[in-house]
Amino acid sequence: MGSVEGLAVPAGEPTAAWAQQHPVASHVLATRPPFLLASVAPVLIGMAAATHAGVAIQPLLAILTVLAVVLLHATVNVFNDYYDHRNGGDAANTARVFPFTGGSRFIQNGVFTDRHMLLWALLLCAAVMVVGIVILVQLPPVARPGLVLLGITGLLVGWAYSAPPLRLNSRGLGEVSVAVGFGALMPLGADYVQGHDWSALPVYAGLPYGLLVTNLLWINQFPDHAADALVGKRHGVVRLGIARARMVYVLCAALAYAGLAGMVMAGLLPLACLAGLLVLPLSAFAARQLWRYATQPACLVPAIRATIVAMLLHAMLVSAGLCWAS
Repeated sequence: MGSVEGLAVPAGEPTAAWAQQHPVASHVLATRPPFLLASVAPVLIGMAAATHAGVAIQPLLAILTVLAVVLLHATVNVFNDYYDHRNGGDAANTARVFPFTGGSRFIQNGVFTDRHMLLWALLLCAAVMVVGIVILVQLPPVARPGLVLLGITGLLVGWAYSAPPLRLNSRGLGEVSVAVGFGALMPLGADYVQGHDWSALPVYAGLPYGLLVTNLLWINQFPDHAADALVGKRHGVVRLGIARARMVYVLCAALAYAGLAGMVMAGLLPLACLAGLLVLPLSAFAARQLWRYATQPACLVPAIRATIVAMLLHAMLVSAGLCWAS
């Protein structure tokens, strides 16, 4: 443990002493890098959709697209830390399950000042724009307005998730923005960059994944709900209460898998995409654990991990199914 003004810092959380010895690594960790994989997965879905449609993937554009969405997600995470510090939510969060909930703890543990975190978020945002411009100039002129529209929408939604005056997550709209961002905007954008045209296929393939990512946000809100309610963050779990909120996780997972199966049966997705159903037992395990331990944050770690593995494996399997059927 380290300490912050005489207070012990829980083991595993960042400390100022460590950050002074690892300045570059500390800035990377402030973006919560393990969660950035959630942004890589929808890009894979989008590129797999392009492959299924007969588009030859351009490796440089693919790498730049991954870089852009990872930087965007990192920007959103750092902004989220900054605004959750400003509203007092992270400071009040004593039931957090680090590193899954309660933010990165960089401000609360005295690693960075809130001003430093804001500047880091703005720098990351600028990096997103630079990479976006690099991608833009490589597209045909006719395709550029569409990418600009997607890019601006992504940046605005990511900023508005935590930032006033919109504060989407505090108004119960954070879950919708996550589902749309990860399930529609990111796959659509990755497909668009490769094919230079609009297609419904990446959205069909991405929406079940978006629901599974929403479940990660949802389950992470259980340990944080008391602190969030205290500072006026009225997201879904706060609004519904612990008992009723458990059912939303079950319904969201059921809709994701049933939706995937329904789209395959309707001919909107190839049969091979049913491979995405193989991770259903992981979601069922997580739902059962959440049902039993919703009021015991420390006991939710296996459920959170299962939720993460389920969503990432689902994306990989659906992507493989699209490529296999191309």
